[in-house]
Amino acid sequence: MAEVLYWISTFVLILTLLCMLGYQLILLVDLEFDYINPYDSTSRINQVVLPEFIILGIFCFTNLIAGHWFTFFLSLPCMYYNARLYFKREHLADVTEIYNKLKWEKNKRLFKVANLVIIFVFSILSLVWTLTEDVH
Repeated sequence: MAEVLYWISTFVLILTLLCMLGYQLILLVDLEFDYINPYDSTSRINQVVLPEFIILGIFCFTNLIAGHWFTFFLSLPCMYYNARLYFKREHLADVTEIYNKLKWEKNKRLFKVANLVIIFVFSILSLVWTLTEDVH
């Protein structure tokens, strides 16, 4: 039963991360089509960046402690990239440079979404596998 609770909690963490990244992508697309001004867009993006980093850190730590190495290694590249951005102080979007880096910011978040979707599919398959193992 503990394994099922673990997979459900990782399921919730991944969905939270996907929602945060989707929100950031929507803000960048709105900025691209000039529906929102750069100051509002960057301030809203910057409000969600640190919680995203923290939740991904919790997700990686949970997988490390639980011994789910494959999921841990799948999430490690994003965690490394986030840590590198944070320690170089490049994790926040800059109002003055947002138009110049718009394509890069979108691609960065799309890579994170693609990585999380792969982890999400693997988590769902593992949850189903765990549930069917408990039945037999």
